[in-house]
Amino acid sequence: MLTITSVHEMQSWVDAQRAAGKRIGLVPTMGYLHAGHLSLVAQAGERSDVVVASIFVNPLQFGANEDLSRYPRNIEGDTRLLDAAGAAVLFLPSVNEMYPEGYQTAVSVDLVTQGLCGASRPTHFRGVTTVVAKLFNMTKPHVAVFGAKDFQQLVAIRRMVADLNFGIEIVGAPIVREADGLAMSSRNAYLSPDERRAALCLSRALAASCHLVEQGERDALRIVGAARRVIAEEPLARIDYVSLVDADNLQQVTELQRPALLALAVGFGKTRLIDNCVLSQRSTVESQQPSEPTENTLDCKLSTVD
Repeated sequence: MLTITSVHEMQSWVDAQRAAGKRIGLVPTMGYLHAGHLSLVAQAGERSDVVVASIFVNPLQFGANEDLSRYPRNIEGDTRLLDAAGAAVLFLPSVNEMYPEGYQTAVSVDLVTQGLCGASRPTHFRGVTTVVAKLFNMTKPHVAVFGAKDFQQLVAIRRMVADLNFGIEIVGAPIVREADGLAMSSRNAYLSPDERRAALCLSRALAASCHLVEQGERDALRIVGAARRVIAEEPLARIDYVSLVDADNLQQVTELQRPALLALAVGFGKTRLIDNCVLSQRSTVESQQPSEPTENTLDCKLSTVD
């Protein structure tokens, strides 16, 4: 696997690949990789000839009191994982390479970023869409893969790609969970053992609402209430939001009539975790006892994100 750190070299490499008729896949990450990230590399590999994985801890998407300085990093380990996963290139730019002196341009997507995480992190998504737009211009992919755990980010990027005519296929990959149901996240490393156990209330909350829908419930207040009650039983949990929104435009819904996103953001100590599932009128109960990390492991079948 080749490691590239400069924008010029990255663009030259992808230009040569495109000239040779190769299809480029991109997996943007902030590093500290886990099996969820590697599943994105696998999905990109299925849809392209060569995969570029980027690692860049983007300062623009962190608020003033957020965890930029302590965000976990392990470039050596990440490099080994990406090489083993079959990535052709690791794009590893510095902050100065991404945002040189005098930089002053941003890309904003408005409506779909206002609620959910956007309400408590008002500058976050502008940082996300700005850096992703830059990565698209630097790596020139035909397809880019993003995890569905950051569902609002996925919707915002799809909106940006459509609005700005990027001509890139955006793939949403299913959430990958630990054997006990916790959604994989680099931020899980922040959790103490007690907080790690407490965080299991997130997948239990989603499962409770899934069961309610399977039993015929369509009222949003009752669906959301079922999830909130499960989380409220955990003393270490602090709810930021529990919301049921349209899966396409992220607007609040009052009744489940078409696929809707049940989204959670909950704090445990100094760590804020998010999770979600997409509910539809076709959701059905499925008993699962996983013994290893699995995709979208909950007590119900979830509609796909594509």
